[in-house]
Amino acid sequence: MKQCKNLQEVRDEIDKIDEKLVELISQRSHFIRQAAKFKESIDEVKAQDRIEEVIQHVRKKAIELNINPNMIEELFKIMIDEMVETEIAEFRNGGNF
Repeated sequence: MKQCKNLQEVRDEIDKIDEKLVELISQRSHFIRQAAKFKESIDEVKAQDRIEEVIQHVRKKAIELNINPNMIEELFKIMIDEMVETEIAEFRNGGNF
């Protein structure tokens, strides 16, 4: 982990990470839209068992990395809820999002 010399350097590093996070979320969203092509119903899109699997996985990873698993869970729930809605729209449009 880089040791910053001043507050501006800390902020610059945070900004770089934020940009990478947005890029990764965009990539995740792209794959979510693709997933709709392989599903046959809205219930399959909602996939509550898969959502729980993802949540448990990211909570475990958060614990390994010594960050608050509750915060990570909440972030992922928000992201997943929004992406499920996107996937439903993709599913209803027959893959023409």
